[in-house]
Amino acid sequence: MNARYLAIDWLLDHSDVHREGFFDSSSFSSYEAVFVDPIGLARHWLDATAPGGDGARRTDPEQDRGFGRTLIRWMAKRREEADDLLKRRGGILVTRLYARGEGLEVAAPGSPPERIDRYSWLPAISLVDRHHQLAFPANARFVARRGSDVILERSGNPFEEYLREFEGRLRYAAVYQDLLSTPIDRFACVLARNRVGDPVAVEIPAAEGRLVLLPPVEGVPPSREADVLAHAVGRSVERGPFVADPDWLPAYTLPGEDALADELSGLVERRDALHAKVEEVSARLEGKTRLKRLLYGQGRSSFGGAVAGAFAALGFEVETIGDLVSLQSDEGNALVAAEASEEPHVGLTAYGRLHRELERVIADGEDPVKGVLVVSGSRELDPKRRPTQFAAEALRGCRAHGYCLMTSYQLYRLVQAASADRSKKALAALRRNLLETDGELRDVGDSEAA
Repeated sequence: MNARYLAIDWLLDHSDVHREGFFDSSSFSSYEAVFVDPIGLARHWLDATAPGGDGARRTDPEQDRGFGRTLIRWMAKRREEADDLLKRRGGILVTRLYARGEGLEVAAPGSPPERIDRYSWLPAISLVDRHHQLAFPANARFVARRGSDVILERSGNPFEEYLREFEGRLRYAAVYQDLLSTPIDRFACVLARNRVGDPVAVEIPAAEGRLVLLPPVEGVPPSREADVLAHAVGRSVERGPFVADPDWLPAYTLPGEDALADELSGLVERRDALHAKVEEVSARLEGKTRLKRLLYGQGRSSFGGAVAGAFAALGFEVETIGDLVSLQSDEGNALVAAEASEEPHVGLTAYGRLHRELERVIADGEDPVKGVLVVSGSRELDPKRRPTQFAAEALRGCRAHGYCLMTSYQLYRLVQAASADRSKKALAALRRNLLETDGELRDVGDSEAA
């Protein structure tokens, strides 16, 4: 018994799925559904050709021993099979959505080139209404975009259930656009968009068949993905093809239709309002919890950003200057250097940056400022259980030059104290305590009670 489904370069583990490569023998039109992952297709010409002076890759079919013509024949063969699958068999063709990628021009000198890319095997689909025409893939642009902000359209389409099943693991690599700005919703079912409205998953009807473009997923077992895809295909076969409503249809109503439409509209408004509220609260929560990166973050963006945010929470005016953070307040000004690592004793590198900059300030005759060093050692351990986190040399240098030395956990506790009491007096006391400390900051508990 032949497998019902064919997977082309797509790792799917299922008893009903037969797996092959793009250049293997099985015909697309012999199956009810075909799953194609074209991400690796371009390597067949990228490995065999070099880019020219203009960056384009070319091959001469009269000198490449049939390489270029073989690729063109295979693209035409698969294109014809895909067309038969969709339009004659009424099957389903599912492909992952990527940018077209780097193509190959096949042409002899003096002849017009024929260009192939990872989507040259897609069949032509032409859909027309009174005002628009969708020409796929001729006018399709698979624009390279990367993100995980996938918003489902709630269309009820079975392949949207596939997207919902793996929500949080979807990582789109391209978005669908039309060269002529044809409204895709007139002809196809958009399954998901990104936050700016570009489709990242689409089902396009082709006679009785369906062509489905889906974003890649990450971290999903092949058996699980195959099960969900097979279920979506099975349910999709039971549904009628997508057909856009004609312009004149609203003139024909059924009893009770308007009441249901009004009820649905109200529910959609409530849903959208709730979604907006969820987004708002999520943003506020993310902004609040971002400071927790003080305890485990590393690097300029994660740890450095959290350090800057923490001092802002203490009421300082904060400005990032290169690898340092400048603080200004009525109680005084300061420069901050920060360092985080899995190593137990850190701080020498950041101390060196801080000391050199403060020495330059003095040499240039600028107003002196306080030096502050923030360290996070053994950052994978619970902050309450970490041993001494700073190098002894960093502590001696801070004491000798009147710099304040603190751990990221101490700074976090200062932020907790500032959050508990936002009065001007309390915040000023926290800032003053920090700016008046020479050497290690030890009295965080007293600061919390201030």
